[in-house]
Amino acid sequence: MTATPTHQTLSWGHDTLRLDLRIAADGTARLGLGAPSDPSWDGALPLVEVTATGHGQFWSSHRLVDSTLGTQLRHRAHHATREGGWHVLTVALHDPDTGLVAEVVYRSPDGVPALRAEVTLRNEGAGTLHLESVTSLALGGITDVDLDTADVWWASNDWLAEFRWQRRPLRTALPQLSGRVRYGYGKGSFALAGQGTWSSCGHLPMGALSDRAAGRAWVWQVEHNGGGWRWDCGERHDTAYLALSGPTDGDHGWRHPLEPGGEFHAVPVSVALGDRLDDAFGALSSYRRATRRPHADHENLPVIFNDYMNCLMGDPTTAKLLPLVDAAADAGAEYFVIDAGWYDDSAGWWDSVGAWEPSTTRFPGPRGIHEVLDRIRERGMVPGLWLEPEVVGVRSPIATALPDEAFFRRDGVRVVETGRYQLDFRHPAARAHLDAVVDRLVGEWGVGYLKLDHNIDAGTGTTGHRAEVPAAGALGHHRAHLAWLDGVLDRHPHLVLEDCASGGMRADHALLSRMQLMSTSDQQNLLLYAPIAAAAPTAVTPEQGAVWAYPQPEDTLEEVAFTLVSALLGRIHLSGPLVGLGPEARALVHEAVAVYRDLRTDLPGALPIWPLGLPAWDDPWVALALRTPTTTYLTAWRRPGADPTTTLHLPHLLDTPTVATPVFPANTRATTAWNPGAAELTLALPAVPSAVLLRLS
Repeated sequence: MTATPTHQTLSWGHDTLRLDLRIAADGTARLGLGAPSDPSWDGALPLVEVTATGHGQFWSSHRLVDSTLGTQLRHRAHHATREGGWHVLTVALHDPDTGLVAEVVYRSPDGVPALRAEVTLRNEGAGTLHLESVTSLALGGITDVDLDTADVWWASNDWLAEFRWQRRPLRTALPQLSGRVRYGYGKGSFALAGQGTWSSCGHLPMGALSDRAAGRAWVWQVEHNGGGWRWDCGERHDTAYLALSGPTDGDHGWRHPLEPGGEFHAVPVSVALGDRLDDAFGALSSYRRATRRPHADHENLPVIFNDYMNCLMGDPTTAKLLPLVDAAADAGAEYFVIDAGWYDDSAGWWDSVGAWEPSTTRFPGPRGIHEVLDRIRERGMVPGLWLEPEVVGVRSPIATALPDEAFFRRDGVRVVETGRYQLDFRHPAARAHLDAVVDRLVGEWGVGYLKLDHNIDAGTGTTGHRAEVPAAGALGHHRAHLAWLDGVLDRHPHLVLEDCASGGMRADHALLSRMQLMSTSDQQNLLLYAPIAAAAPTAVTPEQGAVWAYPQPEDTLEEVAFTLVSALLGRIHLSGPLVGLGPEARALVHEAVAVYRDLRTDLPGALPIWPLGLPAWDDPWVALALRTPTTTYLTAWRRPGADPTTTLHLPHLLDTPTVATPVFPANTRATTAWNPGAAELTLALPAVPSAVLLRLS
């Protein structure tokens, strides 16, 4: 550890990222972050901003910054280390008046312009500090983005309409306040906050800042799986600042008593940089790969058939499933997942779930559901099941078998939402019940895939422990949920877990760093799925983003190809009544799966590009590209209302001789022309709707 000097500037990082830590003579510490070639900066924020009851802000506002405790924190020590492929910088701060100690840990994977920040607070004082907000990352002095040409980006996220990125000039949110009279800075910011048990309902826990003139971009994410998050982007001393946090008192009613000797861990966050917005998302993709739990599924990318979407829709039976199993195996599927309904003996199962025992009416044979599971294995596939582990229906026997303390409660009353109770994963009885369920399905039944869904929002949280506020209970529950997932995979390391919550209502890196893939949407309209599939790599790595491909017997061949194309640069969730398809449509399905199995080895290292920009919901043309060191895969969708021709921008191929080869469908009528000097591909698709996957090499 290094003692506090009278004045010091430390530069830390690697070839693609530089962090400057400046320690003033009075011990205050400020942080600057950028590329190694960036000019010097004047950091204006403490490393950590903290508010507590009795310790508010010196410049009153609704922002996360300008806290009195943050300005009182002084440098105590710091040290830099290497942990495998990671650069790690740890900075210790303390406030002599209150005894508050903050340990800030910055990590960056070698060669990736991305930074992860984690903060731990400790109370070395004599009195309790009642925390009301804690930033996980506070960055001031972002000078490589001009406020007058800056755009702030956010992603609206709704059921059936996920990943809808939008931008706004930062100056329209933060008008210039000074003119004839000079002011320091205002009280506003562009801020988003999420709450409830769906981490991404309403908005993704992400944002971005880009410069229209220079191109430079910053992309960030709050790595929290529910219970509240917030980010601020604003102006301070003529430069941009960014502040990221978990739950706060102002947004979520969160408070935490930090007693003498106690610790509090803020939620992890991360930020990535790039010369263009696409580059920053690419850096974030590389960071996500470096921080997730290793699993063979990330490399093998098996083809999954799931019986739900535009197929059985929660009504599985032995008679319906057996022919589907055979059709899926013939198409090349490697996993077969029985979705919702397998536990249902009667109509109206919604408010009776929780025991997760197989239906005897749906599977009437002597072996029950095992007849279907055995057929799946006989056809060379791994069986999977849908599960909604966090809820218990109000009519379920589990609702009375578990104690009240095992459920979300507020004011001593169990929380009920849409006929369900929400389990509190901090309680050992809740975890023991679910461990027994998983160990039975996986250990005894041989299930190798669990689709973990979640279809209610249990609100602000629970007061299950002591006199905690609901938001504090929610934070504890969601952290216990992550620990439970870790335990499941520790016991069953080959099990594949899918993150699903009414489609993409839990698109967060806390879950995706543990679970192997994520359902991107419940959208049943193939035309509306295109912008969702195209924008999904902003929130999830391509090899983790499951996209439905659900051809229907009444679809035209162009529509069959359209829905199949949507999944080829992600994870195929094949569905639909394959048995009822005509021979030409069935041949297209087989062709698409064969193409996917050929190209999937390139996906785990590929980085996303948006040749038409991030898609808007109603864009007539939509495009997504994935680039590797030698190959670029390009998907383009032409939707109703689109001109037959579009021009796609691929700046990474500037001045590069390039050949565009159709990959799927093989009989596409697409035509292309490449302009290397402009890095532009002109593409024509004569039919509408239609889609194509190209290989550029």
